[in-house]
Order: sequence, then structure tokens, then C-alpha cells
Amino acid sequence: MVAGSKAAWVEDELMGIDLGDQRLAKRCKLLLQRFATDPQSSVNGACRGWSETVAAYRFFDHDAVDEHQVLAPHRRATLERMKEHPLVLVVQDTTELDYTSRRRSLQGAGPLNDETRVGFYDHVQVAFTPQRLCLGVLAMEVWARDWETFRTCKERKYDPIQAKESYRWLQGYRQACQIAGQLPQTQVVSVADSEGDIYECFLEAQYPGPPQRAEWIVRASENRNLPERDLLAGPCSYRKLGDAIAEAAVLGRRKLKVPKTPKHKARKATVTIRAQKIRLKPPYRQGSKLPEIELHVILVREEEPPAGEEPLEWLLLTSLPIETLSEVLRVIDYYACRWQIEVYFRVLKTGCKVEQIQLETAERLKPCLALYHIVAWRVLYVTMLGRELPDLPCDVLFSDEEWKSAWMVCTDRRPPKRVPTLRVFLPMIAELGGYNGRKHDGPPGPKALWIAIRRMTDFALAWCTFGPKD
Repeated sequence: MVAGSKAAWVEDELMGIDLGDQRLAKRCKLLLQRFATDPQSSVNGACRGWSETVAAYRFFDHDAVDEHQVLAPHRRATLERMKEHPLVLVVQDTTELDYTSRRRSLQGAGPLNDETRVGFYDHVQVAFTPQRLCLGVLAMEVWARDWETFRTCKERKYDPIQAKESYRWLQGYRQACQIAGQLPQTQVVSVADSEGDIYECFLEAQYPGPPQRAEWIVRASENRNLPERDLLAGPCSYRKLGDAIAEAAVLGRRKLKVPKTPKHKARKATVTIRAQKIRLKPPYRQGSKLPEIELHVILVREEEPPAGEEPLEWLLLTSLPIETLSEVLRVIDYYACRWQIEVYFRVLKTGCKVEQIQLETAERLKPCLALYHIVAWRVLYVTMLGRELPDLPCDVLFSDEEWKSAWMVCTDRRPPKRVPTLRVFLPMIAELGGYNGRKHDGPPGPKALWIAIRRMTDFALAWCTFGPKD
């Protein structure tokens, strides 16, 4: 790779991009390279010179450029990677993009969870392997709430789902089913947190439709009614889902890792596991009558949490089989992988600083966000590939100029003739990003690597300019 040229992975991720003009396609590839090289910089800081910065603003302002067209070639590349795996988890989730500090200058933003903060919501679908390797971004939808209807949205509980924000979760499951149809040799499992606890999504999986549907796992947020009456609670009361699953026999116990959060440190929790097939009573919907459904329920509960800690409890609903303990444990493991999308959002917002983008309208912001979604995928892909396939040579991810220059800076020795493995190379360069490499530290994380990759790019540029010519 010549200094200043686009990296091979950029060409791969944007191969066949169609913006109606080859100049726009070329500009898109250059911008992805610039953003990946310096993800924490502003658009101005990532571009080289004023003329390139002006060209970037013109690109985002072009009528032919939108987020779906920008993401489309990366989505195709993601599907190709998914083909190589027997099972892929398609995790969907929504994150807030807070632009409160720019509420006067950013057109198209709306209220977030209250009227004091302003920004957008970004609903994405990201593909992961059960080993937590991030394969790519399959879909994104950025939208803002309407100021006029925001105050009444909580009064629309019984409206048809098509009229509510939660419709995006149903659309996400439908997209997962479409992917399952495109990849008949790969089992696709749609995974969602408690916001995806939507009755219509469960019905969708049971309606007659395409021969290949995505399986699904959702963490329950509502203690739903069962069809049976609960006469002890009152003449109009029904038995509850939580009570029914709590009465099931304990199938086993297991230790689960509880990830670190801003309020709690990481720890291990010993949980009991129960599973049962349960029939649900449908909720009321204005203008329609929904049928009953039967689904599989798993209760994961920490019976004796440490003092001062919230007990871990997952009530999981799924279409996957739960006949044996191994099948139940498999569902739990798949759901535990959902945490990787939280890591992905952290890379997007902290590593790429997308909430500090200074574009003036939603139409300009969205395609810029699409490029940063690809950058965030790349950081997480590098991080997890080094953990899952550490014996691969590092040149599967980095050019000769990148790994050789970094090797000389980090070791003060000439690069070896044999390309070092990811096991050797990633911890070495991660030290440039603050990774200490102590025995108890574990493998390097995304933050250390995104800083290290930024510095390595500078080394590669110097190598191409002043380094060996052989």
C-alpha cells in the first residue's frame, strides 16, 4: 500500500458502491479511510487540508448520498462473512445520540427521553458469531421524535404496532428473516434486549411465511398474562408468566460473567436455571384481536447476590429448543453475546465521537454516521479476531507498511522475515494505546486498539516516506 492510498479493507467494504457518480464513490472510500485512520477527530481534523474538508461537506450535502446507499456495500460484505459460519447472531438495539449542546444549530433533531435533551435514535442490527466476533452492520435507521407528538406517545399503548416506535423491532425481525432466506446454510438467530419484548414479534415467527425464518431470543420486560384465571388474585385476574416459570424445576446451576457498568464492577454470578414451554394470553390492541401463542421460556436467576449488588435475573423468551439442559445453556450463551452490541455502541460513541460531529442537518449527519458505523465495526472486528483466531498472521488485517513500521517502533528491531501472529502483534501495538499487558489484564480491548491503530497509521506514513525501499 502506497502512503495516502486507500487500505485494502476499505475497498472490500465499499466494493460496488453505487451513488450514481464514480467521483462520489471515490470520495466515499477516501472519507472512510480518513475516518478509520483518525476516528476521534472531527471531520475537519480527519481530512487533509481545506479543499478535502470542503469536498467532504459537499459529499454529505449531495442529494444522491444517503445512509442506506453508503452502508449497502458493507452489508453485502457482511453477508459474505456470515456465509462462512454455521450460526450467526443478529443483534438489534437502539442507542441515543445526544446533540443537546447543538440544539440551536442542528436541524431535524428531536427530544430524547425528556424535553431537556435533544438528538436522534439509532436502531441498528449487527452480526456476531457465538464467539463474539463482529461480522458487520446489517442495517441502521436514524430518526428523531416529533416535538408535537412526544408528549402523547405514552398514551398510545393500545394502538396498532405500525403506529408506534416499537414497530422498528418487528421490522428488524423481518429483516433477520430475509437474511435467513438469503443464507440457507447459516442459521440466523435474532437477539434483542427487553425493548424487543413485543407480542407481534412473537406472532410474526409463527405466521405462515418464507420456508426459512430466523430463530429469536428476547429478554422479557413484561410479566405477561397467561390464559388461565387467577381466582385468588381476583375475578378478573390472570396467572402471570413470572409465577409460572418460577414454579418450574431447577435444571441446573451455572456461573455467568456480569460485565462492568458505570455503577457496578465486573463479577461472576452463580445462577439457577429453569425452562418451560408456556402459552401466553394476547394483549389488547385497538381494532384487532391477537391470537394466543406458545413459546419457550427460560429463567436465569441469582439467588444469593453479594451484599450491595443487584441480583442477576434474565427472563428469556425464545423459539429455540429447550428440551435438554445443553439446549437451554446454548440459548443463555447466545443471549449473553448481546452485550457485544453495547461494546459496539461504546466504540461508536466514545471511540468515534459521533455525538461531536458538527454537521448542520440530519440529512448530512446520517451518511456520515453510516461511515462511522463501518469504522466501529472495523475496530471491534480487529479486537475480537485477535482473540478468536490469534494464530493468524497479522497481515490479514494490516499492510506490510503498517505492521513493519509498528514492529520497529515497539521493539527497536528490524521486522522479522516471518509475519508475526495476531497473538504477538496486537498486544504489542496495544501498548501504544495504554494497554499494560500484565498477566491479569486479559487481552487488549477496543479502546487501546483504536488509539494504537491511529498511531500505527502515522508510523506507516513515515515508513513509506523515509523507510527502507527494498
